[in-house]
Amino acid sequence: MAGTDFKDPKKGKSKGKDVVVCGYPLSIFFIVVNEFCERFSYYGMRAVLVLYFKYFLRWDDDMSTSIYHTFVALCYLTPILGAIVADSWLGKFKTIIYLSIVYTLGQVAMAVSAIHDITDTDKDGTPDDMTFHVVMSMVGLFLIALGTGGIKPCVAAFGGDQFSDNQEKQRRTFFSVFYLCINGGSLLSTIITPILRAQECGIHTKQSCYPLAFGVPAALMVVALVVFIAGSGMYYKAEPQGNIMMDVCRCIGFAIKNRYRHRSGRYPKRQHWMDWAEEKYDKLLIAQIKMVLKVLFLYIPLPMFWTLFDQKGSRWTLQATTMDGNFGALVIQPDQMQTVNPILILTLVPIMDSVIYPLIKKCGLNFTPLKRMTVGMFLAALAFVCAALVQVEIDKSLPTFPSASQSQLKLLNMGAEPLKVTLPNNVQLELPPNQASEQYLTFAEEEVIVSVESRVGVGVTRALFLTKGVRETLLLPANISREWLLTEDLKAKPQQGNNAVRFINGMLTGVNVSIAGAEPTLLEPEYYSNYSQIKTGITTFTIRSGLESCDYRREFGFGSSYTFLIHSTFKFGPSCHESISAVEDIKPNSVPMALQIPQYFFITAGEVMFSVTGLEFSYSQAPSNMKAVLQAGWLLTVAIGNFIVLIVAELAKIPEQWAEYVLFASLLIAVCFFFSIMAYFYTYMDPAEIEAQFKKNVDDDNDDRALKQKMNLTRDSVESDEKDENKQTQL
Repeated sequence: MAGTDFKDPKKGKSKGKDVVVCGYPLSIFFIVVNEFCERFSYYGMRAVLVLYFKYFLRWDDDMSTSIYHTFVALCYLTPILGAIVADSWLGKFKTIIYLSIVYTLGQVAMAVSAIHDITDTDKDGTPDDMTFHVVMSMVGLFLIALGTGGIKPCVAAFGGDQFSDNQEKQRRTFFSVFYLCINGGSLLSTIITPILRAQECGIHTKQSCYPLAFGVPAALMVVALVVFIAGSGMYYKAEPQGNIMMDVCRCIGFAIKNRYRHRSGRYPKRQHWMDWAEEKYDKLLIAQIKMVLKVLFLYIPLPMFWTLFDQKGSRWTLQATTMDGNFGALVIQPDQMQTVNPILILTLVPIMDSVIYPLIKKCGLNFTPLKRMTVGMFLAALAFVCAALVQVEIDKSLPTFPSASQSQLKLLNMGAEPLKVTLPNNVQLELPPNQASEQYLTFAEEEVIVSVESRVGVGVTRALFLTKGVRETLLLPANISREWLLTEDLKAKPQQGNNAVRFINGMLTGVNVSIAGAEPTLLEPEYYSNYSQIKTGITTFTIRSGLESCDYRREFGFGSSYTFLIHSTFKFGPSCHESISAVEDIKPNSVPMALQIPQYFFITAGEVMFSVTGLEFSYSQAPSNMKAVLQAGWLLTVAIGNFIVLIVAELAKIPEQWAEYVLFASLLIAVCFFFSIMAYFYTYMDPAEIEAQFKKNVDDDNDDRALKQKMNLTRDSVESDEKDENKQTQL
């Protein structure tokens, strides 16, 4: 370890006191830690974002998806602004500092917006002023988009600036570690924040702990900012030297304006429309812009890939909430399925580079970068076909709920004797003791006549008035001559993969029912409780009456609804749990979440072949000083792709989710076809060679111009001598 004082080779200014560790500047370790914490913060917040929209802000699937993709689109638009500010005004260091502060404030705002107790004045667990939470969350997301997008183009470049020209090997290693930190932060955050969200927290009532799920990423962003500032004295801080994107935009703007001025037919045509900028701009710059435009033209179909790819954080997460996350030894939360993506990336990138691509090359196939990108787009479309097939299986397992013009009814016998029930259209049912009818019965009429007859011949006939669009259960007491109760049941799957349970007391005495860690609920005789949300796993319920108690244990899956009937003959004792019947109102999710793995595999394989190859291709086809322009164009395709999701989600309004998946897959296959045609006619070029040849031609032109000037000077000198001789002769 040694302390050295590095100099800026361009300006001769001090880089600050830097310390070298194993050949690497110590300053880069601060940058690497900063990047890891920032990526953890971003991906951790984003992992639970769509569930926050749906279950906390109470938005529907389409609204949640639209706002999610609007946010992602902004995150990929703001890097252009960040690059311009850093290169033209503040410099990379100050830009990172200022925008990281904005970023941190955004994360804190998100954490505050998720605290339901702030506006929960009646302490029922639901915010009373949802406007406050919506405004806070939207402000937070805007600040996060501005911060994460603004520093995105700066941090990696700032890290590269810390190396001198003779540290090319160390610089390459730094970028590899930098990319590893991005995926490492993404992987850990998408594992941890869903676990934090699944906890319950609150002052007055316990709810899903979104404040903690957003608060930890906010804390990590504070750590990222503090760590980055801590290394301030060691950094080399290059002065802003102007942004090439601004020069490119001005040159293109002048060419368009000049072409419009000379649109008349009397002006001679030029070989390329950019040639109309020759009056003001250097020919080399114009030639470089032409090369960039040629690549940007290929970018036109690319947003459709990102339209599909980024839905793994929205539609696919919502799909996972209707599936069974039990993997045997592991229980996976719906938003944790996103971890499959970074895991597969870390696995597939080396396999593709070391095995797949060399194997294809050995087979004699010319697998060009554009062909790889085409295959990547096709794999993404295939992923959505898999998602559609999974959705079809999910739809088969979902219960049929009543429409707005229908009612559904289930009957529950609370007595110890069997009952015979007669319904309209002479439908007859046999209800065993302490059991319910197997299925809900659907009626179009509001008034239904029900006749009930006991074994001893006692019969009662009554008219029931059902509510349209609602599921209800008719509670038949042990003495059918007593009052019949109609309870309103759930008409949708429980949210977030939770389970809804309620108890019915069939006895003539009241009891208390409680769950561990919760206040007991008094259950009146022959009455029912409200629904409680239970997480997956084994739950123990305690039934108390005076000093006596009974523990009832039940294992729950995902997304079910149960009614537990305490028998009219219930007695406390070792076998008391046998006097409790479970009525399944909504079946648990039966489609395993593991079925999403194929679609994650195909979308990730498509990402590796499309995204990694696309960036590599773009950089190889662009001049050395135009890399930033292509990076901006690439990020713009991601933003446009997310806006396409927004348009489809809000305008298409496709009722069946599987049909929407098929639509997206079809659109990408069509785009893939057009892109393959564009790729077929594309001619690969070597920008360095073109620039060298162009510079040589310019140098030759300069030499010719200098020679002509020299000849003109010689001719002028000869003519001057002749004039002097003539004057002397005349004299």
